[in-house]
Formats: sequence, C-alpha cells, structure tokens
Amino acid sequence: MIPVDAVTMREIAPRFSGELAEHQDAILNAVGPVLASTLAAYEIDTRLRIAHFLAQTCHESAGFRTTEEFASGQAYEGRKDLGNTHTGDGPRYKGRGLLQLTGRANYREMGQRLGLPLEDQPELAAEPVLSLKIACEFWRRKAINPLCDADDVVGVTLKVNGGRNGLAERSQLTAKAKAAIARIQGLVMTGEAPPTANRPVLRRGSQGEVVGDLQRKLQQRGFSLAIDEDFGAATEAVVMVFQRQQGLEADGIVGRDTWNALDAKR
Repeated sequence: MIPVDAVTMREIAPRFSGELAEHQDAILNAVGPVLASTLAAYEIDTRLRIAHFLAQTCHESAGFRTTEEFASGQAYEGRKDLGNTHTGDGPRYKGRGLLQLTGRANYREMGQRLGLPLEDQPELAAEPVLSLKIACEFWRRKAINPLCDADDVVGVTLKVNGGRNGLAERSQLTAKAKAAIARIQGLVMTGEAPPTANRPVLRRGSQGEVVGDLQRKLQQRGFSLAIDEDFGAATEAVVMVFQRQQGLEADGIVGRDTWNALDAKR
C-alpha cells in the first residue's frame, strides 16, 4: 500500500488563504488518515491509479476545498435523465462529494451500493470521508482503473466528466500527483520515512504555519530572517547556508535530514 495521505493531497492541490484554506484543511484533515486504506480497498493502489484518482478528485472538488458544488443545482431541475422527477430535485440532489454525485437516480443507486439513505438524506454525500468512498465506488462502477493503467488522461476525464472540461488542468494535476507518489515510493525503497503533516517536505513556494515554524527554527540558529510563513527566495537562501553548515546537500529543500538537523541540540 502506497502511504498517501493529507500531505500528498496538499502537495498536489493549489494553495489558498483565509476561509478557502480553512475549507481545504477541513477536507484534507478528514480524508488524509483513511486515504491510503480506502483506495487500496478499491484496488486504486498503483502509482498511475492513485495519481489519476487524486488529480480528478482535486479538479472536481475545486482543489480539495469543497464537497458541494457552488451552483444552486437549479440547472438540474426537471432533468429526467438524472432521475429528477419531483419539484425541487435539482437543488436537493445537486453535485456533492469529491466527484460531484448528481441527480436523484444517482443518489439512490449509490445509497443502495453503500447501504446508506442518500436519497432521503442527500447532504450526507458531502461528508468528506463518505465522499471519498462514494468517489471510489463511482471509479469502480465506471471501470476507470484500466484507463489509469494506460495513463489515458483523456479517457479518465471522459469517464469522470462526460466531456473534456478542464482537461488541461486535469493533465497538470496528474503530472503533479505522479511526481508526489514517485517521491513517496522512493522514500519507502530507501527506508526513509515519508514526511508527516507536522514535518512535510518544504521548498520554494511552500506556505503556511509549518513554514513559519521552519523560519523560527532558523532564527534560533542565528539567521536574520522574517517570519512570514512564505518560503520565498530569502528563506531558500538561508536554508541552503544552513545545509552547507551541517554538511548536507545544499539544495534549498527541507526534507527529513534538514528537519533533523534543525531539531538537534546544539
């Protein structure tokens, strides 16, 4: 089982700030702990399968920041092809989940598959952990794994979206996911523990509280550096100086060895 988690999802997803970042954090923190085991249960368990799954769910959930579509759902009102035959079905059965389950008929079918009252309580589909399982059920029902094995971004997108909407971004996210998973596999092969949420791999462009923690540790080592939670050129330059002092590869990337050196007693 490839140990993908919230750190992996964050590495793939775009960065947000403020309320949007809070929404993203809530989803990642809920899904991360069960991500690897849930994917494995659905045989989404190779680098390509996981990469395509994470890329598609990232795109469909607007960067892992929502499990409910932003529109009201009124556009689906009266859509008999979706099973919306009652007044109000459009908004009630709007897109929810990491892959946007939509329409009364689809809620009914997915509820039957999972043994859950999704038709009677459609809002359940927006719960992050359940939305992951719903996405996996959809993935299996649509037989998407073989397309992942062929690394067919277009084919996967057609299965997920029904068209080619957002194909360019889906392709970019797939490439990022492949790189993130390859890095994890490399760490596993060398016996190095993958990064954790508290000690992720940081590099130029990283942002957030953990970057602030890094900057504080560098200040404590005597470096003059602003604490702005933004891993920019100044932070990168200081990291490289610190790495050279410690006899580490001065690549400006804060991984396990650099964190350990920062944590070590002087």
